[in-house]
Amino acid sequence: MAKVVKEKTGKKTDAVKLRNKRKKKKPEFLRQEAGKFKKLKKCWRRPPGRHSKLRRGRKPRGRKPSVGYGSPMEARGLTREGMRPVLVASVDDLKKLDKGKDAAIIRSAVGKKKRAEIIIEAEKTGVTVLNAYRYRLPGGKQ
Repeated sequence: MAKVVKEKTGKKTDAVKLRNKRKKKKPEFLRQEAGKFKKLKKCWRRPPGRHSKLRRGRKPRGRKPSVGYGSPMEARGLTREGMRPVLVASVDDLKKLDKGKDAAIIRSAVGKKKRAEIIIEAEKTGVTVLNAYRYRLPGGKQ
């Protein structure tokens, strides 16, 4: 069972730093016998079975996810930099964002031409676009 540590944080930046620090120490939660079989993915699945050692929590079998591994409440839903991700579908949506607190994510349904307009406008206003790296702008820019 994970050790629950309650730490009071006043600011969001402190909470984000604390979350990033804790995330480095967090173990990788592997599925039972994932190392034995190639077809079993490394993603977590609750161990079945009446006598399962992992389900019972025997020490050398690996760790199970529990409440103690959670991130601070203030940091939940924020990016690693402490910004709030907001979905954007147009330039007007982009203008509503606060460049210090919000980060834009361009919706997948937005076309190439409109996406380029959003990225160019974001550079002008100083808003961070989290998924801009995936698209090529007209003129060879990225």
